[in-house]
Amino acid sequence: MTRSLLFAAAVLAVGIGAARADDSKDCDAGIAMIKTEMAAQHPPAIVDALKTALRVAQREKGEKEYDECLDAVADAKKALKK
Repeated sequence: MTRSLLFAAAVLAVGIGAARADDSKDCDAGIAMIKTEMAAQHPPAIVDALKTALRVAQREKGEKEYDECLDAVADAKKALKK
């Protein structure tokens, strides 16, 4: 019984680690997308939303809060209506 619980915990830990790695990559890709969009011509309101999203995404990435980074990326996409 104890071995199967330890095995289940180990499998879960590996799965969580893989998910965090994917989130990290998605966060990096989102930050790159925001930077690319900031180089394009957009109305001032969209530029402001992108600046805010980029600032938040970079901060959350630094804190390893990838889910919150992805929320900021989603905010940028919403501002761009993507």
